[in-house]
Amino acid sequence: MKAFKQLMFMAMLSVFAPTDSWSHCEVPCGIYGDSARFSAMSEDVKTIEKAMISINNLSKNSDALSMNQLNRWVDTKEVHANRIQRTVSQYFMTQRLKAPSTDDDDEKISYRNQLEHLHRILRSAMQCKQTVKIENAHELQKLIDEFQVLYND
Repeated sequence: MKAFKQLMFMAMLSVFAPTDSWSHCEVPCGIYGDSARFSAMSEDVKTIEKAMISINNLSKNSDALSMNQLNRWVDTKEVHANRIQRTVSQYFMTQRLKAPSTDDDDEKISYRNQLEHLHRILRSAMQCKQTVKIENAHELQKLIDEFQVLYND
């Protein structure tokens, strides 16, 4: 009976526990949606930009509703920047990029360039969390676009 209760508890937990539906597992299944990741990151950047615009506009007001909405936009901006950072670190850096297995200089240069771009994306997403400068969101999108070109070459 105890085993049945534990099994039921685990089943209920798996049904009702919150999960991120966008993330990819870290099981080596071989099923990857690279283009979906790039699209998702671009959508996140658009949301960050919209949040920045809304924060800047709402900060001119002092009523309770504006303050409430402003806080919600700050949280939204943070969530979407975190998603980009998670995609970069848990998807591209840990699952998709492979260190060169040979001494081929071109492979090493390509690998280093991709890692450098991913690091710049991580830092740019951090800057988007820290500021409300639209230019930071534009820079983040530019870096994602550049990485996509490097990655697909």
